[in-house]
Amino acid sequence: MPFLKGMVGEIRAKAIGMMTLVAIAISVAYFYSTAVVFGLQGMDFFWELATLIVIMLLGHWLEMRSQMAASKALQSLVALLPNEVTVERNGEALKIKLEELKNGETVIIRPGEKIPADGVISGGNSSVNESMLTGESVPVKKQAGGKVIAGSINGDGMLKITATGVGKDSYLNKVINLVQEAQEAKSNTQNLADKVAKWLTFIAIAVGVGTFIYWFSSSGDLAFALERMVTVMVTACPHALGVAIPLVVAISTTLSATNGLLIRNRTAFETTRNLSTIIFDKTGTLTQGSHAVERVIPVTDEYTADDIIMYAAAVQQNSEHHIAKGVMTTLKERSLELWNSEDFQYMQGIGVQGVVNKKKVVAAGPNYFKANNLSMPEIPTEINQDAETVNFVLINDKVIGIITLADSIRQGSQEAIDELRKMNIKSFLLTGDNEHIAKAVSDKLGMDGFMANVLPHQKQEKVKEYQAAGEIVAMTGDGVNDAPALAQADVGIAVGSGTDVAAETADIILVNSDPRDVMKLVDFGKRTYKKMVQNLIWAVGYNVVAIPLAAGILYPNFVLSPAMGAVLMSVSTIVVAINASLLKLKPLK
Repeated sequence: MPFLKGMVGEIRAKAIGMMTLVAIAISVAYFYSTAVVFGLQGMDFFWELATLIVIMLLGHWLEMRSQMAASKALQSLVALLPNEVTVERNGEALKIKLEELKNGETVIIRPGEKIPADGVISGGNSSVNESMLTGESVPVKKQAGGKVIAGSINGDGMLKITATGVGKDSYLNKVINLVQEAQEAKSNTQNLADKVAKWLTFIAIAVGVGTFIYWFSSSGDLAFALERMVTVMVTACPHALGVAIPLVVAISTTLSATNGLLIRNRTAFETTRNLSTIIFDKTGTLTQGSHAVERVIPVTDEYTADDIIMYAAAVQQNSEHHIAKGVMTTLKERSLELWNSEDFQYMQGIGVQGVVNKKKVVAAGPNYFKANNLSMPEIPTEINQDAETVNFVLINDKVIGIITLADSIRQGSQEAIDELRKMNIKSFLLTGDNEHIAKAVSDKLGMDGFMANVLPHQKQEKVKEYQAAGEIVAMTGDGVNDAPALAQADVGIAVGSGTDVAAETADIILVNSDPRDVMKLVDFGKRTYKKMVQNLIWAVGYNVVAIPLAAGILYPNFVLSPAMGAVLMSVSTIVVAINASLLKLKPLK
């Protein structure tokens, strides 16, 4: 029944394939044997037919079982959420069902409990195990203000969180949807396998009919001629070919998702094996992105260092930029007052501006002067421009002070660049920072070059330049101001997205923000493609050998029976399934 139903489905979809082949073979065998029972001269092969169907169903079951096993990790993601949650309502702790939880509610998470929704910690300290979601094996310390992900497991402390992502809005749900979409999406290699399977079906039918005509015309033995035809069709069944690629896709997509690599675009993922150049955004990708204030230098007697910090913080408080966070941290450390600001404006790649105490205040980098055709202020010699980011504070278009911030290279950046060099992949740094800082980071990591003072809209042009030179380019950035460049690149990799999975322009999302995940991704892309090719070679090669044997090329020395043909076909499917399941993701050292 599965094969006959499958044949009807293939014919309706105008996609003749393996189900049609098997259905024709078993139908011919059955109707011929039935005709023999009712008087046709010859020998029935009901026994061979029954054995054949059992073996074919066993092979089909093994195929389905392998595909289910590939999705088990995905199912385990779904099972990560608890059934009940404890919420705080009107000062009381109440147990409610998970589906009743709403965004904005305060959730109490006791030690060892699963976290039911994405949220921000409002109270308590603990370590949280996020390994099933991000691949990060070490529990992550969490405290007030930190973010937690639905499905992770609380450690030994009690946490109170404000739910921000419930149900469909949660990171976990987005991961599940991404994996399912990626598994359903057909890659270039899979399209090739589908074409080969389709042609193999036509070849098998043609060879089967040709085999029947040859043996019947040469021997006159109808039973033997039909047996050869059925054996050819069964043996040539491209089951292994049908499983070869989808199984690798299912396993690779799920395996990568549970290790913090989210694949949104299968074709781009396959392209990673051919990459020749990877462009890295600097801040937050190769560096920590946690700028700390190094110096506050007044350039006029009207304002003190504390005044400069207060004006800068007032205008920076509405920004999420790393510089803004560094300034706000310094304001808190110095216990200074945070003033209100109005008319806030974010100037992409330049800085911020607003009105504070009825004065126009600008906090910006060197690009501000370039963009406004202004002469660049002189930078004091004590500032180490190789290591410090310079931010100017202007009041009513007059520079009143300079704030410098330093950023440190992220752990793992050096290893990532070294490994890419071993793979013969060039690495370039792309940043809005000045040339001194860009050169310092690039030289320290041993990169192939750098591009400095690049505004967000210019990043796309830089990617185009490399592509025009014949390079296959991956762009690695934070997925926000790098969006045009991510979309332009052959492979767009969003780093540092954390719980924000919806980096719509990226092809691949690296959850852990670990630069080593880039080389892990390239390596995994090569391993995945290798498995696909191995499976294709096996599935096609098996048919090259098996079809002539089934047709009786070695007769009378060797004759392949229909049942034996089915065994060979099932074995080829099992080999492909086992080979796909051996796909592994290279662990980070």
